[in-house]
Amino acid sequence: MTHVLALDQGTTSSRAIVFDAQMRIAAAAQEEFTQHYPDSGWVEHTPADLWSTTAATARAAIEKAALRTTDIAAIGITNQRETTLVWDRKTGKPLHNAIVWQDRRTADFCASLRAEGHEKLITERTGLLVDPYFSGTKLKWILDKIDGARDRARKGELAFGTVDTWLIWNLTGGAVHATDATNAARTMLYDIHKGRWSRTICDLLDIPMELLPEVRDCAADFGTTRADLFGREIPILGVAGDQQAATLGQACFTPGMVKSTYGTGCFAVLNTGETPVTSTNKLLTTIAYQLDGRPTYALEGSIFIAGAVVQWLRDGLKVIRAAPETQALAESADPAQDLVLVPAFVGLGAPYWNPTARGAVFGLTRNSGPAEFARAALESVGYQTRDLLEAMQADWKREGAQPSLRVDGGMAASDYAMQFLSDILGAPVDRPQVLETTALGAAWLAGMRAGLYPAQEEFAAQWSIERQFTPAMDDKARNTRYARWRRAVEAVLTI
Repeated sequence: MTHVLALDQGTTSSRAIVFDAQMRIAAAAQEEFTQHYPDSGWVEHTPADLWSTTAATARAAIEKAALRTTDIAAIGITNQRETTLVWDRKTGKPLHNAIVWQDRRTADFCASLRAEGHEKLITERTGLLVDPYFSGTKLKWILDKIDGARDRARKGELAFGTVDTWLIWNLTGGAVHATDATNAARTMLYDIHKGRWSRTICDLLDIPMELLPEVRDCAADFGTTRADLFGREIPILGVAGDQQAATLGQACFTPGMVKSTYGTGCFAVLNTGETPVTSTNKLLTTIAYQLDGRPTYALEGSIFIAGAVVQWLRDGLKVIRAAPETQALAESADPAQDLVLVPAFVGLGAPYWNPTARGAVFGLTRNSGPAEFARAALESVGYQTRDLLEAMQADWKREGAQPSLRVDGGMAASDYAMQFLSDILGAPVDRPQVLETTALGAAWLAGMRAGLYPAQEEFAAQWSIERQFTPAMDDKARNTRYARWRRAVEAVLTI
């Protein structure tokens, strides 16, 4: 058994990647699925799509690698976090569509929790802010919406899970109802200090604890797959939410190291070690990973719209046919125009946390066209990342120069976007040899548990850089442009 299968279930597609014994990619398969928008600010997935695309890409990746399932030592799972599902334990049938992490339908309820003074307790126990982003209020909404659901939950007839739990349930034929500490930490129901579900918060939200999965380490036994899925049972030995998996894949094991992943959203994670750091700048205190029963904590800043702004150029404005076109368009933009795009399509994440804000473009002229919009879209991600890192620096008060930022995800492939990111940060940006760091992190967890891959120190020593971007913008230009961005954000927040 010389390979590991990583299942990377994302917001817009499911991917499966086979890694060999040297942690090199042997084959990959990917399949997109439909996004559902039943109302303004609402985002849903069909649960069957999440499962069927995951199973199909897993089989396809093994086939592309020309392997037999007997060559697969273990499976690692990484997933879009916070997305919420409830299903019948006996039949496996979902009660409702999956409510996606981007969904804002519980914004009013979250506002009422804050108004009633509950946020302090919730933040102290979970490290999170009270926001529709997290699973807890989405789960309450489903229980409120479906007649009899809460009573059935109390009787133990229903199961709740984030996407990892849903996949584990289906992979094991319903034998295992479990999650890992990183996904549990994103539900707004989990006490990250005591390492258990919070009865106080569950009671506050009227969520029966019988619904909740068992919480395990990131590298742990999550059961084996049904034999009929892949021709034999394969152990599931690693699970981590996508941003935590990317933190592992970037080998950010040392306190102070920071990575930023650019997928549908953008997520920056700063390793703070064994001690959780309370943010005064609306960042999240969370679990970076948990091994051998010991959590390593992190500060995280979440941007809701990063790669999704490029999808908007493609699907909304229809000014590009494919994401890579943005690079050439941005480079051809009129330098005399300086558009600022605030992509608050589903509100603003850290450090603003405003679910009702909406997007805007500033600086339009009659000559503004696709090239200028492409440039503004890519630059919006750099500006938002600076927002996050400035907040992190304010919370993580450590002496010394700012370390380089390790980047990954689809948008990290754009030289234009990464150079602007380095320019606006005034700091080096390191792009690794393996951009698929999310899948790599999940694979490493499973492979390490299986005895195929090395432990932390050796794994970190093997991490290698593909290109480092260094600042080419002077301080005056950097600060002037960032000041324009901050004014644009203020305008969006006050509309």
